This record gives sequence, structure tokens and C-alpha cells, in this order.
Amino acid sequence: MDDNAKAPARTTLRTIEVDLPVNAVWHIWLKAMVPGIQGALAFSNANGKFGEVIASNAEEYSFRIYHVFGGGPVEISYDTDTTSVSVAYWFTAQEVLETGIAVVHTNPANAPPDLPECYHFRPPFGWMNDPNGFGRFGGRPHLFYQHYSHGLRWNNMHWGHAVSSDYLRWRHLPIFLFPSEDLTARPDRRGGAFSGSAIALPNAPGIRVFFTEKVQDRAPEQEVQMTATSSDLFSAGQAEVILPSRPEGEGLTFDFRDPYVFKGPDGHWKMLLGSQSAEGGVILLYETQDVTAAGGWTYLGKLLVKKRHSTTAIECPCMLPLDGVLTDPATRWVLIYGLMNSVDATTGRRNLTMAEVGWFDGRNFSREFIQELDFGTDNYAFQAFLDGDAPVGMGWLANWADASPTIDFPTAMTLPRTLKLGGNGLLTPPIGAAESLRGHILDRTRLAVGQRVSFPHGAVEILFELKEPGTPFELKFDHPNVDLSVVQEEAGLSIRHRAGDGPSPNFIAPGAKVRRLRIFLDYGSIEVFADRGRFVGTKRIAGFEPVSAARFAAGAENVAHATVWSLRL
Repeated sequence: MDDNAKAPARTTLRTIEVDLPVNAVWHIWLKAMVPGIQGALAFSNANGKFGEVIASNAEEYSFRIYHVFGGGPVEISYDTDTTSVSVAYWFTAQEVLETGIAVVHTNPANAPPDLPECYHFRPPFGWMNDPNGFGRFGGRPHLFYQHYSHGLRWNNMHWGHAVSSDYLRWRHLPIFLFPSEDLTARPDRRGGAFSGSAIALPNAPGIRVFFTEKVQDRAPEQEVQMTATSSDLFSAGQAEVILPSRPEGEGLTFDFRDPYVFKGPDGHWKMLLGSQSAEGGVILLYETQDVTAAGGWTYLGKLLVKKRHSTTAIECPCMLPLDGVLTDPATRWVLIYGLMNSVDATTGRRNLTMAEVGWFDGRNFSREFIQELDFGTDNYAFQAFLDGDAPVGMGWLANWADASPTIDFPTAMTLPRTLKLGGNGLLTPPIGAAESLRGHILDRTRLAVGQRVSFPHGAVEILFELKEPGTPFELKFDHPNVDLSVVQEEAGLSIRHRAGDGPSPNFIAPGAKVRRLRIFLDYGSIEVFADRGRFVGTKRIAGFEPVSAARFAAGAENVAHATVWSLRL
């Protein structure tokens, strides 16, 4: 070998170049690739290396914060032989609510799907499930959510965070809550910061969040209730325990979670929690007279007990007034909750979500009627709040019947919905701002006469009206992997979704006889809103191949008119 020849350039050094403003804050997750050899990520500029973050753990990614006070071109670099980086993003504290975070690195294990024109909320990386802390704070809607950063499978839980101006177009913010320190050492699915809610601080700018901390096999309580505050609306302070144990004498299982805090008709803060007893799934009611809701929580009793559909625990309860001010005894309230592990024996659908409408006096709930929130069942962990005088909510666009902790499963949130009374039931139509998603009209004539209408991509809205309510039809969709259609027949309105040769549940609203339908298609989902939200069906479509076309396979002669829009954010 020629002594003057240069050694080959190293191929294991990964470098990312970024042009930074002054006072940038980096959030980085890295781990060692070889036990006993530290992983490291270096910061450099034109003057050379000026900083470094390191990690010794070879089992799970370690979280590191680094401040770059000077602006300009900066390189971050690491040796892939010794270091793995899961996520790297930066932001400036002064502008993050306006600009969001700048994600500069993910890896194939946690990267989001590339879905042009997708309009449903998805995390910038990693796994997502239940919406948490949904509310308006500092003048803007905020969404927190169950999150794991380092893969597309459920694991030890964090809270992700995003902010919007219209519930549709979101800016991603820094991770808000983290698992306790003893859960961050390895990805063993033992717990973390589970679901909860948020309220505005009553006497100062900011947010107070409530959440369940879970640690598997912890004694005597696996699940305890925590609170934390944020004055800057994007970073949480130290969390404190507010309910260290389940109420005694109620025969409850270890299930004790998902605190939903709201103002009651008597002016006091109330808290709902989901649990289970020998009687069935349970919703527990707590109260505090502390105007800050920081403590003083006392147990009032069981608000609801459900045995229906072989339910185990009740999850993600929420409650809010529907048709009047909360102090008026005549105002009707809606109580929404998930039936964990429930099975509808007639249809085969699992993990149903129920909505009960009635009256709430601060201690007792008197039911007027009950209905399913969603006949498609992929609108789970639904959380709503009162935005001024308008209830707004959204759910996880998935279902634990399909989403397994053992498979990669990048998911989305449903379209946000309003809640109102009408049509002899609870209506949950999409928010009015959903019309702003409409781009250009794809069709106004062909679909209505039975012709096939092709779609340029997976994001489409179809609006059509039948000549008479309840008239039978089948709207058939072209999808490469799934047999998909929306059908109305004597038995009711249904979404037919069959992937593969196995049996499929019957996703049906029994007895529904509708006239007007609004259908939203996106990559991996279909949402059906019938008769202005009286019957709603949300279904995740397996995979991310788009629906490419639609036609009326039957009943086109009964369609009064139909319009198809291309959608985009």
C-alpha cells in the first residue's frame, strides 16, 4: 500500500447540519450501542467542537437537554457504531408556541408515515394513543396525548403536546410529561404518565394537568393520581401526588385511572376516575373545594356502574354540559366513557364507547337516554371540553381490538367534533372549520348517477343526500387491500370493512334510517357522519394505501345529489 495514500473516510459518522437562531434548546434521545462504551453526540461550528451529550444506557434512550446560546450554522454528529439517536429536535422558548419544534432527526423505528395531503392529527414521531388535556389555554386549543417516542408500538408512556388555532392545523411542541425515573431505564412497558385532563390555572396564566402515574407491580397501588402545572404552556413543573390510593371499602381492582377534572354545577371542581369492581366497570366521583384544584380531593362515591357487554374497567370518562349554563338545574349533561374489553355479542364489535345524557347536580347523575358514541368503534378514549359555550371533542382513531403492543401501529386522532342535542339523540358532527379542508371539487354529477369517481390521493370528502330517509344504498370504495363500503339496508347503516379472509365485526348503527351523509376519507381511515352527526361511524382502514375511487354499487337512482371534494390542510 502506498504510504502516502489516505485512509478511507469513516462511514459510521453521521452528521446533521442545522442553521440555528440564538438561544436554541435541543431535546435529544440517545443510547449506547455497546454496553460499557458511552454513546455521545457532539455539537460543532466553524470554530470546532463546543459541546457534547452522552449516554451509558444500552437498553433505552436517555433524554438530554442542550442549550446553544449562539446562533448560526451548527453540526450535530455521532458515531453510529457506538451511538444510536432516536429523536433530535430544537426550539426557542420565546417562539415555540408560534413556531413549534423543528425535528431534525428520527430513525426508521419511529418515523411517521409520509402521507401527502393527510389532514388528521398525527405525532411527529413515535407511538400515540389517547387524547389528554384537551382544552383552550392562552387563547389557543392545546392537545396532549399518550406517547412513546422511540418506536411505533405502545411502551412506557409520555405526554406528547401540540397547539393549534382551529383544531385542524397543529404545531408540535416539546414532550410535556415523562415517565418516572425508574421507568426510563428500559423499554419494559411497566407504566409511565397515563391519561388525564387539564384545566386553566384560575389565578394565573398557565395550565394544571392531572394524570395517572402507573408502575406495574408497585405495592400497594399500581396507579396513583398526579398533578403538575405549567406557566409557559409548554413545559411541566414537578408533579405531585394528589390521590395516593383507591377509595377503601369499594372492592375495586388495581384499575384506578384517567382523571377528568371539570367544574360542577355547584361551582366546585369535580374529578371522574375509571375503575372496576365485582359489580362491573365503575366511574368514581371526587370533589375539591380548593379553587386551584391543587389538593383537598375527597371521594363522593360511585357515579356509574356498568356490567353491559362484559366490560372490565371503565376508561377515559368525561362529562360536560350540553344545552345550557352549568349552574342551571335544567341543563343537560353528557357523560362519555369507554367500556374496556367489552364485546357486543350481536355484532362482534369490541371496546365500545357510550354516551349518556341526563342531569347532574354535582353528586348524582340522572340519565335521560343512552346511545353509542360511534358505531365504528375506532373513536376511543374520546375527550371533550367546553370551549366557551360550545362543546368540542376528539378521540383516538383506533381500537385496542386492532392496536396491539406487539405490532407497529402509527395512528391518528379523529376529526374534532362538536356535541349537541337534536334528532332525538346526541349529535357529534365535525366542527364547522372542517369545511376549510375542502380544496377543489372533484365531482358534482357522476357519482350521483352511479358512475365511478377517481380520487387523486387519499384525502376526500363525499357529501350526498338520498331522496327519502332510510332508502337502501351501497357506496363502494376501491382499495387495494380492503373490501370497503358504506351501506344502508333494513337492518341499519353500516361500514363494511374486511381485510383478508377472516371474520369481520358488523360495524352497524342498528335501525338507523338516514338521509344525509358526509363521509371523510383519509390515509388509513373513514369517518361517516349521517343526519348531521346523529349516527357516526369511525373506522381505521388497515394500512396506508389510499382509497382510489368510489361508486354507488346499488341505489344510485335514490340519490338526490352528491358532491366530492379533494381535501388538504
